[in-house]
This record gives sequence, C-alpha cells and structure tokens, in this order.
Amino acid sequence: MPLIDMPLDELRGYRGRNPRPADFDQYWARALAELEGIDPQVELQPHVLPAVVADCFDLYFTGVGGALIHAKYLRPAVSDQPHGAVLMFHGYSGHTGDWADKLGYVSQGYSVAALDVRGQGGQSEDPGGVRGNTLQGHIIRGLDDEPDRLFYRSVFLDCAQLASIVMGFPEVDERRVAAIGASQGGALTLACAALEPRITRAVPIHPFLSDYRRVWELDLAKDAYAELVQYFRLFDPRHEREEEVFTRLGYIDVQHLAPRIRANVMMVTGLMDTICPPSTQFAAYNKIESRKRMVLYPDFAHEAYPGLPDLMFEFLATL
Repeated sequence: MPLIDMPLDELRGYRGRNPRPADFDQYWARALAELEGIDPQVELQPHVLPAVVADCFDLYFTGVGGALIHAKYLRPAVSDQPHGAVLMFHGYSGHTGDWADKLGYVSQGYSVAALDVRGQGGQSEDPGGVRGNTLQGHIIRGLDDEPDRLFYRSVFLDCAQLASIVMGFPEVDERRVAAIGASQGGALTLACAALEPRITRAVPIHPFLSDYRRVWELDLAKDAYAELVQYFRLFDPRHEREEEVFTRLGYIDVQHLAPRIRANVMMVTGLMDTICPPSTQFAAYNKIESRKRMVLYPDFAHEAYPGLPDLMFEFLATL
C-alpha cells in the first residue's frame, strides 16, 4: 500500500515518541479537582428551528478560568424515558456547524451537544492572559507560562465539563453517552472520554494533538502543526530547550490520556494523512486499554472518508 509514515505492522506496535511528564497524573488530578469546584451556572436559551423531531437550545456554562462556554444542544421533542446522547467536537479553528446536521442523531432518539472550542470560530470565550507568545497557534499558547496555563488544558476540561452537564440532564441516561469528532475534534473525543470515564462510546477520526515530537521528526510540523516550528524558530532556534518543550507539551498529548479511556472506541485513520501522521494516531490508539477497533482508509489523507457517516451511525445505533 502507499506509505508516508511507517509500515502497517510497525504502526500496530508503535507507542509514541513524545515524553510523558513525570507528574502527568498529578497534573490532571489537580485539573479535575479545579473543575469539580466550579459552579457551571448552566443556561439553556431556546433556539427556533422548524424541526418537528427536536427542541433546540443554545447552552451556556462557566468553564475554567471563568470563560463563558457555548454549545448547541438538541433533544428529542418527544421522549418518554431517559435516552442516550452524542457529544460532537469540531476541527481546529472551526465551530459547531449547523443545527440541521445534528438532526439525524436526534431522530434516532438521542440528545446532541456540540461544543464551540474557546477562542476559535464559535461563541465560546477565551479569557487569555498567558505569558509568552499568543501570535498564532493554540498548541503553544501558555507554553512559556505555568503548565496549568496551557490552552488545551482548559479545552480538555471544557469537554469533560460539557459531558458532565449533559449527563446530569433529566432526559439523558448517563450510561449511554458517546463522543465523536475529527482532527482537533478527534483529539477532544479522546480527551473527553479519558477525563469523563462514564463516556461509553467514542469515535475519534484522524485525531490531532498526539505525539508532537514524532510530527516534528517527520518534518510534518506544518499546516495545523506549523506553530511548533514557529515556536522553535522564535524562542529556541538552537533547540537548547527541546527536551523541556516537548515534555511540557506532553501534558496536552492525548496519547498519554488514552489509557484512562473506558469507552468502546472506533478510531478512524487515513494512512496517507500528512496533517496528523498515522503513527501519531496509532500512538494514542495503541495505549487505549478498553474495547477498541481501528478503521483504516489506506488511500486517503486528512479528508472526508466515504461510507464513514454510515459506519458511525451503525456504531452508535445501539448506544
């Protein structure tokens, strides 16, 4: 088959290159304790959509750092008992998308909650306030501040908080909640399932934010990962702090969160992906200890995959 990374048999055993900080578990225990202490002040504002199957709402809540976080929330217009829910996470720089593209899962009898990542294309706030570079790129935001100020720490916690909020709604069965998303959304799917272990199914599609050092070593720190090269060129041109930088990025590397996942996972990977190289995706997949399945598209890159929406619908049909 075509090859842009490593042979498939090597991918199946690859365990990642990016260092894991020694205090990784304590870091996330502290983060979750902070989240537990936040009053989310959930607000549901009705949104008018002529859909007979769904009631629609703009959902707002207070996240870490006092940020006002937004999500679209849709629930079946008629529901006699608690039902499942699907959490949706979008790609880098994007937003929740249109209301109508969520109606398929609502018609299946599920609630749907789609998160706007703070500071990107939707309505969620990014309070900012970090030391260091903020010119471009969310991977490196907060890298020169305390580790607790890393941008994606807050985003990962937003995902877990949204899951907890949805699980607390009376119409939702907390034992039947799934997470799905592609690229950045794939990374957030993994992070959400890791930090909220009640998630029962997860579909991460070509996940971003995994194995940063491997990306750099492949000379693929471009496009979505371009800020890694930018950071070194501006702040460490001789790579004298290389080990320190990649170790700090390890706090927000989803491969290190993957062992926490308890959900049934269907990961989807294109073997010609030069945006999120297959090895970086396998680094996370190979560390998932729960039930899992890898769906491969050998001739496809970082793009839409034919037949995948149907596979996902089938995977979630028995949620």
